[in-house]
Amino acid sequence: MTKRTKEILGFDDRWLLLLGIPTVSALMSLLMFGQQIEEECMDIFFRCIVLSLFYVSIYWFFFRWIIIQARRIFPQNQDVVKRLILQSIVIIIGYFVMKAVITNTLDGFLHTTLGVARARPLLMLISSLVLTFLVIAVYEGTYFFTQLQRSILEREQLERANLHSQLEGLKNQVNPHFLFNSLNTLSTIIFEDSEKAVRFVQQMAKVYRYILEIREKKLIPLSEELDFLHAYIYLLKERFEDNLHVEINIPDASLKDKIVPLSLQMLIENAIKHNIISTQRPLRIELFIEKNSRLVVRNNLQKKKQMMQSTGLGLQNIKNRYAFFSERLVEVIVSANAFIVSLPLLKLKEIDKLGLLSE
Repeated sequence: MTKRTKEILGFDDRWLLLLGIPTVSALMSLLMFGQQIEEECMDIFFRCIVLSLFYVSIYWFFFRWIIIQARRIFPQNQDVVKRLILQSIVIIIGYFVMKAVITNTLDGFLHTTLGVARARPLLMLISSLVLTFLVIAVYEGTYFFTQLQRSILEREQLERANLHSQLEGLKNQVNPHFLFNSLNTLSTIIFEDSEKAVRFVQQMAKVYRYILEIREKKLIPLSEELDFLHAYIYLLKERFEDNLHVEINIPDASLKDKIVPLSLQMLIENAIKHNIISTQRPLRIELFIEKNSRLVVRNNLQKKKQMMQSTGLGLQNIKNRYAFFSERLVEVIVSANAFIVSLPLLKLKEIDKLGLLSE
């Protein structure tokens, strides 16, 4: 059995072949040749089983092949009805075609050789179709059970990864470097402009209050993240002045959409961390919405010469947390002069389907 076949079926069906074919063969023998077995006892029973094994094996592997092909055509779970209809139609047609071929070629020879009388046609038809769809039900039931188990396991793994990533994200934001730089900036302006110093402290308090408030939240409205982001950018602008330009162009229609907390802040922090910021080479960061409900964060690329290669942990953190809520991926595009990250905006309906609507 190839790995690809196992993936399509959803499980290793060798155990089903080894147990199912003999069991179905015995049932077919009892259903179709019961009277003859009762009259001639065990000897004819074994010959009936040999005959049934031949037929069941051929039909089983043929129907198994149909199931595999149907799953290749309709692999998605939402296409299950289409797949079942296709399987049923092809299997019924295939059954009658194969029955006609075998009847006209091997049927007479096998019955004569084994000394087994032919079963009544109607009884054979009904028994064969009932057992055929029973086998299909076993394949589909086992497939859905294994998919359910796999889905539960993957959800648990994503939950653990999300909690770990969220914790790491919070740890990265409450870091001594940001606090040190902010206090340094405050110490510079406190003697120059006391009113500006008060505003700086207020914005700094707003930043850390937000970080504390979202510790237990997995998703937040974009509007809340932007409110925090304005305070965070205010602190950065006091430090970098006109060397840093941040342009935010978000329409009101997108403000209710959800994102993972601190994702925008982490992207801006990464841009500042890895790029030159100077009067001659100012850093420009843009935030805007694409038509396909994605939030784009783009900055001009002017990399610093760093001794150590970037680990990419910040971006991976964001990707891990988004993977818990959506199949839509976080996209990263690097060109000659720009670094772009595109985040999917999560709609309320999309989150409701997963039962993961945030608090």
